[in-house]
Amino acid sequence: MHAILRWFLSRPFRDATELRKQVRMVLNSQRDLLPPRAIAEIETGLAAFGDELRAASDKQAIRSASSRLEECAARWLQPYPNASARENIKEFLVSGVLILTVFCFFLQPMKIPSGSAQPTLYGNVITPLPEGNPEAVIPPRAVRILHWFKGIDYHHWIAKDSGPLRIEPVSRMLGFVRFQRFIVGKDSYTFYWPPDNLDRFCGAELGRHFEKGQTVLRLKTSSGDRLFVDRFTYNFRRPKRGETIVFTSTGIPGLIQHTHYIKRLIAMGGERVRIGDDRHAVVNGQRLDRHMRHFERVYAFSTPPRESVFSGHANDKVAMAALGRSIAPLFPDERREVIVRPNHYLAFGDNTLNSFDGRAWGDFPRDKVVGKGLFVFWPFTERFGLIYW
Repeated sequence: MHAILRWFLSRPFRDATELRKQVRMVLNSQRDLLPPRAIAEIETGLAAFGDELRAASDKQAIRSASSRLEECAARWLQPYPNASARENIKEFLVSGVLILTVFCFFLQPMKIPSGSAQPTLYGNVITPLPEGNPEAVIPPRAVRILHWFKGIDYHHWIAKDSGPLRIEPVSRMLGFVRFQRFIVGKDSYTFYWPPDNLDRFCGAELGRHFEKGQTVLRLKTSSGDRLFVDRFTYNFRRPKRGETIVFTSTGIPGLIQHTHYIKRLIAMGGERVRIGDDRHAVVNGQRLDRHMRHFERVYAFSTPPRESVFSGHANDKVAMAALGRSIAPLFPDERREVIVRPNHYLAFGDNTLNSFDGRAWGDFPRDKVVGKGLFVFWPFTERFGLIYW
């Protein structure tokens, strides 16, 4: 503890500690080229330096000890050219390895691609802003900058040439910068990190002919939440009911392959599940409600089911009445009971009227679980921070 305090409080002590580190590093790298006498002399000097450093009571004593070690090292060791640059590169590489280790074993960034987890987590939202609509207004630049921190961006493209609209596939620049180009004649508009399915929902028809000066795109995009996935916790315990779990879709029939899904865990292997007409799941005869951990908001509803609002979990009968279409074929009504297969999980989305989840494709193997949602780091909205629910 005393040495730690000295390191923080004394600049000469910090410099002396770094000198000892550098001499030892150069000695180890040149050991094969040095005679035994030189190695012994430098190691003796390092040991003596350590004793003097511990006993030194003032700055002058530390500087004197450092000078003697420098003289000893200079007699035998060859200095490296651009030593500071080498050290910076080494520190950079070590930092990079540490960051990769953290992301490989502890944290994994993830982007919410869809609205199935709303309002807990938000996915991409693309809103066309048709001209002439008084509510479809693009705000001034200062307001747009503030909106950008909330993940909202505005796009207004007026063609500078004439021709049919062409849309290129999403490409990558430098290996990680995603972009997509929209082209009219010799003019183009580039979206960086475009939302998924931008070409389908942007409001511009592929192949449509535009004249010079005509508006091609006018829209608002809201980026999906970016979060860190906790890959560490589930190495020591199983997921708990109600937690938002992240799992890989690879090998699960009916899902888009080689991507990640995030859903709320409802039931584990061997459990019996049904969904009541009151929009509450029932597991092994126990009705899940808002008094249970992680379900406080999911089941705290008092209105008919709506999209992007906590509305419980709807079976197919309730969904048909609300939407006029089937979204939960495995749970046609409150009488149908599903038994989760051993070593499998059943998970539902929070946006019950707009979620493709276990009500449609069933359970999935528990070894597909990657981790649990931990922390929303972008954008800076009310959802920023730890994922409690």
